[in-house]
Amino acid sequence: MTVTAPRPTHRTHRIHPAWWVAAVTFLALVGAAAFRAVPGVLIDPLRAEFGWSVSTISAAVAINMALYGLTAPFAAALMERFGIRRVVMAALVVVALGSGLTVFMTASWQLILLWGVLVGLGSGSMALSLVATVTGRWFVARRGLVSGILTAGGAAGQLVFLPLVAWIDSEWGWRAASLGTTAAALAVLPLVAWLLRDRPRDVGVTPYGGTAADDVDPVRTGAARAAVQGLVLAARSRPFWLLAAGFFICGMSTNGLVQPHFIPAAHDHGMPVTTAAGLLAVVGLFDIAGTIFSGWLTDRVDPRVLLLAYYGLRGLSLFALPTLFGPELHVSMIAFIVFYGLDWVATVPPTLALCREHFGARAPVVFGWVFASHQLGSAVAAFGGGVIRDVTGSYDLAWFLAGGLCMVAAAASISIRRNLPPRPETLLSTNPQEAAAAQAHG
Repeated sequence: MTVTAPRPTHRTHRIHPAWWVAAVTFLALVGAAAFRAVPGVLIDPLRAEFGWSVSTISAAVAINMALYGLTAPFAAALMERFGIRRVVMAALVVVALGSGLTVFMTASWQLILLWGVLVGLGSGSMALSLVATVTGRWFVARRGLVSGILTAGGAAGQLVFLPLVAWIDSEWGWRAASLGTTAAALAVLPLVAWLLRDRPRDVGVTPYGGTAADDVDPVRTGAARAAVQGLVLAARSRPFWLLAAGFFICGMSTNGLVQPHFIPAAHDHGMPVTTAAGLLAVVGLFDIAGTIFSGWLTDRVDPRVLLLAYYGLRGLSLFALPTLFGPELHVSMIAFIVFYGLDWVATVPPTLALCREHFGARAPVVFGWVFASHQLGSAVAAFGGGVIRDVTGSYDLAWFLAGGLCMVAAAASISIRRNLPPRPETLLSTNPQEAAAAQAHG
């Protein structure tokens, strides 16, 4: 008698769909990051064509960075309400419009509207919230690794595009460079529509390394309210303010100052724009290694000590930076670039670890607001660096101020207490069972 084996009820996948979702998410983050590479390269061409001051151009960059950060805590609510794919596709279109329409601008307010508002909102909708949502829904195993790769890839993408943007600008002008970044954002759209799905159940699988119980229903209502409540409750805690202050300074000393102003500062000292852009691209490459290694260290070393070292060494390097600029590329500048790349977003894993320690299950929301402070710091430095350049004729004062503030961040980080006892004003539950559950979830 012949017995027919039952057919499997689910389709077998050689590669789990979660990895395709992670791959297209990575490409979406890189596509959005392409535009964020443009301002640092195009400050001088815009000054030459329109006669705008560095302060005016920096104001657009500052608004972009502020909206990039402030959008993040609420973007997750949009993804819960409308789905990941719809939000990402809409965000890519907004980024492409903001970048592409710059070729027609004739006034500085148009620069602020396009570079500042449109691209800030679009790219902010695909930042921290996209990484957290994708890893939270699609991965149980390898969640930390995937989130680290996506975070590092998004940050590095802003810098790796710089040599290409600088080369296009030198060959065909800044309009061609702007249209090139528009094409990069639009090129990702078909892949997002094809591969990016909201939940594993949509393709008949379970989360990678998890079960069907891990594929929870999205919260359709109340997500935005939860984000605001997270800020209100976190604001009662001293560690939140110390972490937010440190991340504010982190944003000032990386995305806000170095990313947009390093190239024009180097050009002031006679270095070719393409060379300076290449140096920032190297920062992006070392950023990936530094972030992953920092995550490995965070599991083994006191996160406060890591932040003390990261901020302190960053401050010392900024004090030395003005003496390293020159028309020729020297070993000392290369050493600065390698170190700054390793340290670029190395602060993220220990900061997130301290958020989890103090805020438990609310850590993702609280970290979203800490990240918002990072981008507000970026906005302050982006605008302030331009003002200092216009007033003093040099960026030297900006580097020195940023170096001093990094020392403040180091002191604030090491002063954070660990293992706080449960108190009513903290976010940790006073019920032992609830506290244990929150710690496990966080």
